[in-house]
Amino acid sequence: MASVHNEDATVKPKSDLDGQKEAEKLRKAMKGLGTDEKAIISVLTDVTNVQRLQIAQDYKIMFGRDLVKDFKSEMSGKLEDISVALMMPTPMFDAHALKKSMKGAGTDEDTLIEIMCTRTNAEMAAIKLAYKKEFKNELEDDIMSDTSGHLKRILVSMSTGGREENDEVDAEKAAADAKALFEAGEKQLGTDESKFNVILATRSFPQLRATFDIYAKLAKKEIEDSIKSEMSGHLEKAMLTIVSVVRNKAAFFAQLLHRSMKGLGTDDKLLIRVIVSRCEKDLLRIKAEYLKNYNKPLAKDIAGDTSGDYRAMLLALIKD
Repeated sequence: MASVHNEDATVKPKSDLDGQKEAEKLRKAMKGLGTDEKAIISVLTDVTNVQRLQIAQDYKIMFGRDLVKDFKSEMSGKLEDISVALMMPTPMFDAHALKKSMKGAGTDEDTLIEIMCTRTNAEMAAIKLAYKKEFKNELEDDIMSDTSGHLKRILVSMSTGGREENDEVDAEKAAADAKALFEAGEKQLGTDESKFNVILATRSFPQLRATFDIYAKLAKKEIEDSIKSEMSGHLEKAMLTIVSVVRNKAAFFAQLLHRSMKGLGTDDKLLIRVIVSRCEKDLLRIKAEYLKNYNKPLAKDIAGDTSGDYRAMLLALIKD
């Protein structure tokens, strides 16, 4: 399978990949007493997700062993978590995070919102297929039984992956939408959330950017400020996530990375999820936004907040 080269990615396809040679290196790193973590990090961070899956296949053919199972028996803690995450097909990785966010008592709405409100139509279609294959259930059905009210509606809308994707802006439509949003919120007592849902879930990103510009002139405030004053809780968070991603997706993920390392302790699940899910997409851009918004390189914060082989793996993935 050929990998698509993305100029904003930090992890790019290895052009002369020899899967058997890489599999050999991994086996050697785990054979006998002790584990050569540095060798494993070097192999995993030098190839793309698709190429890792090829190496895992070669590993199984050559040694009759399951690479992920070997990782689990040779590693532990956060290094194991990130290594296993890197071995999952990207849509499956998201599917697992979504399932985990809805499993057991209580729902992790933050993770649910983060994934559902930031993925493209194509990514969402792949996630739904992976979810169905892995959990024998429709993602939409699980969202519907695990959430309620207007939050459920916006998440179900997102799960359809039906956003318009054309780059042309219809100025008249943008003006009409801006007026409709203004009338659904600021102009009346109470809020017509369904109007926000319709517009934020269906319009293309360029169309929404034009709409937000007109809205700011009309309402004398930014759409974010209106959402904050008109909505609350997880619905507010979902709507603000969509607006943030429309305005600047890389800045949104930079903010998530900053949040994962802010204050006492590290939210390693969030840190791993963002690095693993963005390293083949737009992590170079995210790094630039991080530096711009927080006045220090992402690598410096990761180095200060993590340690050992786990830190080495993260730094190798962000290419610092």
